[in-house]
Amino acid sequence: MSILARKILPQILPIARCLADLKIDSSTVAQLKKINENSLRVTVEGGGCSGFQYTFDLDSEVKSDDLVFEKDGVKVITDEMSLSFIKGSTVEYHEELIRAAFRVVDNPQAEQGCSCGISFTVKLD
Repeated sequence: MSILARKILPQILPIARCLADLKIDSSTVAQLKKINENSLRVTVEGGGCSGFQYTFDLDSEVKSDDLVFEKDGVKVITDEMSLSFIKGSTVEYHEELIRAAFRVVDNPQAEQGCSCGISFTVKLD
């Protein structure tokens, strides 16, 4: 491995791993820009009909234990504990005839979810 690769690789790998932790769909970017917001906070709380639930808030404050994921000028903020429940997921904005909302999809940490899409059960290994 070249000297340059040894210097650059340690800086690039954490960024690449971090980007894989939480994906931001283009629909999320478009909706946040449409409503003139640049940050969305995603948290996981106990509750809902399946045990845990996703919450979404328009919040730009970054706290000391937060992780920030960026795409096209838009940020999705989450805390370390919540990330452990949504790692590998995608945050998207979905519109239906009767509602429109941000949601977490393709969550590899979830065993099953409620039909509303807000509540989920964690996989137990």
